[in-house]
Amino acid sequence: MLEVKNISKSFGGIKAVSDCSLQVQEGSITGLIGPNGAGKTTLFNLITGHFKPDTGSITFQGHEIGGLPPHQIFHKKIYRTFQITREFAQMTVLENLMIMPEYQAGERIWNTWFRPSTVRNQEMDIKEKALEVLEFVELIDLKNEYAGSLSGGQKKLLEIARSMMADPQMVLLDEPGAGVNPTLMKKLIANIEALRDERGITFFLIEHDMDLVMNLCDPVIVMSEGNKLAEGTADEIRNNEEVMEAYLGGQYR
Repeated sequence: MLEVKNISKSFGGIKAVSDCSLQVQEGSITGLIGPNGAGKTTLFNLITGHFKPDTGSITFQGHEIGGLPPHQIFHKKIYRTFQITREFAQMTVLENLMIMPEYQAGERIWNTWFRPSTVRNQEMDIKEKALEVLEFVELIDLKNEYAGSLSGGQKKLLEIARSMMADPQMVLLDEPGAGVNPTLMKKLIANIEALRDERGITFFLIEHDMDLVMNLCDPVIVMSEGNKLAEGTADEIRNNEEVMEAYLGGQYR
């Protein structure tokens, strides 16, 4: 579904991603791990258009997307979350979901004058869908709360809910488990698995919580020094000596 081929990206004299190649298969929950500074987030930024690659190609469902701006990547049905959640803090939880669907009639001011019924009917449909999504992620009781008042774990669930409103084919998650308590972590994992199984959404996620990665992801890809070091099942990665060396800093000795 997603193929990264010989991608490189430098910032001054620092090569953050170096001739990196990897694939994400449709219908998978693929984990991306590696020590700090391995290039994981830079790779996500390249895939989602926040950075342009210096060399290499990125294809999604056979179409080149490398170098496209983020809004065009979004229109390709790729949704991305960030390590630090980026909710609209002064809007309610429900409003955060309702703003997500693209091409809303109400975005054009003349439609509110000349096609008010169209705007109103579409808004009702979007609201109904948003309420269903909030039921799914178990945030329905917080629908009228300001998003900025949610806990860290609840904001991660809100990110999942917002992605559902965009009807993505692939979701890139940057450390979804960071700052999430064990109870909400179980909900988060259950939601990701359900979205993969029931809606066919493919997930590609960066995570430092090894328990989450090992219980949720297959396959697991390891990055080190800007390149792919290893790929395999959770057990294969856990027992890979090169991976252990990378995490323990053995490559610098």
